[in-house]
Amino acid sequence: MIKLTQFSKGSGCGCKIAPEELAILLKTDIVSPINEQLLVGNATNDDAAALAIDDKNVLVSTTDFFMPMVDDAFTFGQIAACNAISDVYAMGAKPILALGILGWPLEKIPATEAQQVLNGARTICHKAGIALSGGHSIESNEPFFGLSVNGMTDKDTLKQNSTAKVGDYLFLTKPLGIGILSSALKRGIIKDNDYLKMVDIMTTLNSAGYALSAIKGVNAMTDVTGFGLLGHLSEMTGGSNVSAELFLSQIPMIENIEFYTQQFCFPDITTKNYNAYKDDTDGLTGLEFIHLCDPQTSGGLLIAVSEESIEDYKQMVKDFDIFDIATKPIGRMLVKSDKSIYLKP
Repeated sequence: MIKLTQFSKGSGCGCKIAPEELAILLKTDIVSPINEQLLVGNATNDDAAALAIDDKNVLVSTTDFFMPMVDDAFTFGQIAACNAISDVYAMGAKPILALGILGWPLEKIPATEAQQVLNGARTICHKAGIALSGGHSIESNEPFFGLSVNGMTDKDTLKQNSTAKVGDYLFLTKPLGIGILSSALKRGIIKDNDYLKMVDIMTTLNSAGYALSAIKGVNAMTDVTGFGLLGHLSEMTGGSNVSAELFLSQIPMIENIEFYTQQFCFPDITTKNYNAYKDDTDGLTGLEFIHLCDPQTSGGLLIAVSEESIEDYKQMVKDFDIFDIATKPIGRMLVKSDKSIYLKP
């Protein structure tokens, strides 16, 4: 069997450019043309761009790709597709179109493996109700794959990461620990049952995002990926001009994850995430950073819900609560203070 992870330096969302380097990369003095139809662009580090088509309809557009985090080509395609489509769901939109983005080292890995990657993606696109309708491929030194995805929503139901309000409760739809298990796989120490859990999480669509968009009190939403829970919550608090408290004991982790963290098994970007967010986080004093800064590949939705809408949220999300965690609050939004995030026991 060809093991894809042997051909890539990084894996999944763990191969993202770290937050501090990304800020440098995105810095520019070039002023973009004014487009009143562009509702969401680069300003808030949101999950996708949003463009008003008319007075009601909004086009949501995103691109996401990465290197393999599993050895099996079909599974890699499933995970990459799930991860890319998640950005559309995180904006409260319904996916309508997907295009593939493939880089493949044909001298090292046969084209038949890339064909399996595409088939894996097709199965996930089918579950999301769309077709893999085209794309682009190149020869590259390392394998990578992802999708460009478009979705549609209404202006009234568009969700952003910058619209949370003081008093909102925070919910998470998938447990943390994917980056840790991905590292364990590359080290060759992952247990079979833990591998299956990891794949199950990464191949589960975040389709709850589209359903939840109908609830007005779902004030903000994003998905947790390469910057970890701390990073994506920091984007939410910064864009919304609020602070947040996290209830550490309530944050869901993948079962048996401590077996790996005790061996200091985590991706390189974990420490980069920690360095980027530690100064704006109160209470980050121990090894909890390994969990909170762990890069998630195809991670769950992070949702800010008003207190008045919690029951509506719970009723809606229960049909999607595959991991039995999405109805349990992990934190709450606070009035803007000195720090962005406060950790509580």
